[in-house]
Amino acid sequence: MKRLLVINPNTSERVSALLQTHVQAAAGLHVQVRTVTARFGAPYIADEASYAVAAHAALDAWAAALASPEPRPDAVLIGCFGDPGLMALRESSPAPVTGLAEAAFIEAARHGRYAIVTGGERWGPMLQRLAQALGQAQQLAGIHTVVPTGAQLAADPAAAHRLLAQACRDAAHQLGVQ
Repeated sequence: MKRLLVINPNTSERVSALLQTHVQAAAGLHVQVRTVTARFGAPYIADEASYAVAAHAALDAWAAALASPEPRPDAVLIGCFGDPGLMALRESSPAPVTGLAEAAFIEAARHGRYAIVTGGERWGPMLQRLAQALGQAQQLAGIHTVVPTGAQLAADPAAAHRLLAQACRDAAHQLGVQ
């Protein structure tokens, strides 16, 4: 059986539980998914400072996972759309490492030019830099952010759905992507 370590680089146990549920469902029964939560940092990553701390927290979570009696993972997934610590984890891990953003960029690019729609205005430049660093900037038509942060969106899922659906329609119309 393959083992996947999911690192939640923020301190929200609720987010970790959601990651565990959804990643395990997507991975199927042939993969053992283990999700760990950052021991320090922000409950939600919303700006450059919390992103930098999250990168450190992801490395700390990786080190703690290696020190645990659990078997070593066959792969690592950073469970944050922004992939804090991705390059450093790749440098220190013998197992393959990816993040939610990188995986989404690769899948979206398979279908042509794409846009990113996300909560939190500060994510725009951070995601643009990540796309550039990962060699995905050419396929990225643009990034459309909405004002509320992810934490604010999570507080009212129905309103978040309406706001993000409209932002997706706007991005498709303005940027010419599907």
